[in-house]
Amino acid sequence: MKNRKKLIHNVKRFLPLYIMTLPALLYLLINNYMPMPGLVLAFKSFNAQKGIYGSPWAGFKNFAFLIQSREFPIILRNTILYNVSFILLDLFFGVLLAILITEIRRLRARKLAQSLVLFPFVVSIIIVSYMVRSFIDHESGLLNHLLMNLGSGSIQFYSKSQYWPFILIFVHLWKSIGYGCIIYISTILGIDRSLLESAALDGASWFQRLRYITIPFLKPTMITLSLLSVGRICNSDFGLFYQVPQNSGLVMDVTNTIDTFVYRALLTQNNVAMSAAAGFFQSVVGFTFILVFNGITRKISSENSLF
Repeated sequence: MKNRKKLIHNVKRFLPLYIMTLPALLYLLINNYMPMPGLVLAFKSFNAQKGIYGSPWAGFKNFAFLIQSREFPIILRNTILYNVSFILLDLFFGVLLAILITEIRRLRARKLAQSLVLFPFVVSIIIVSYMVRSFIDHESGLLNHLLMNLGSGSIQFYSKSQYWPFILIFVHLWKSIGYGCIIYISTILGIDRSLLESAALDGASWFQRLRYITIPFLKPTMITLSLLSVGRICNSDFGLFYQVPQNSGLVMDVTNTIDTFVYRALLTQNNVAMSAAAGFFQSVVGFTFILVFNGITRKISSENSLF
């Protein structure tokens, strides 16, 4: 009886928080859990008239479309290397930017900086693709106009693949760094200020306070965000790799990833089972990477592992 009253008391106490989390829980249920039975589609020869469960079994035939493709080594290389670059650069620049912003003393200026950093994150990737084109377009791009004014010839970026790794990494950082940065800022602002003040009174320099107080407090957040990113190491931002290069076939050797490859294959073959197989493959690889890196984290620092 006593436990029941305590439970009712806690429910009433935290009811506003439960209501606030309800939309996120519904989103998780509808988008992540309800479609799970559809994973069987990856092992079926899909027939629209028979439906998912009435279609005949195909075994691992749908996976052969992806793995046995001659483009598979290239798209796997692009997907993993880009994601590794994104994880490392997001971590470094996100923490660096968060530290610099929290050093701003004026509250209004700090809030303005946070808003400016987060703003690109909410901009549509379609708009971003046209912004990039306005800079690097061969005929009307601002960068090419500048190069010609300096006496140099213009560069046809949409036909020169060597420039696109840098362009895509830069666009990703500009657009996505604000999300992690805001999380790091909230972690830094949650540090007990008395620790920093005591260290300053004891003669610790700014760098020493950063090294021995701020970074250790940021460490769990850094590990958690990195582990979550590792889980999507075989996934890619479709808009970044498809819309920003304007689907140019001349630069596809450095812009084609698993997601864009599957999309282009669907346009020609219209086989949704193959798409399901690719998604299943990405999920299994991502889950494996999470287990491996979480195991490494648990051995090095068990209190910072996810499980």
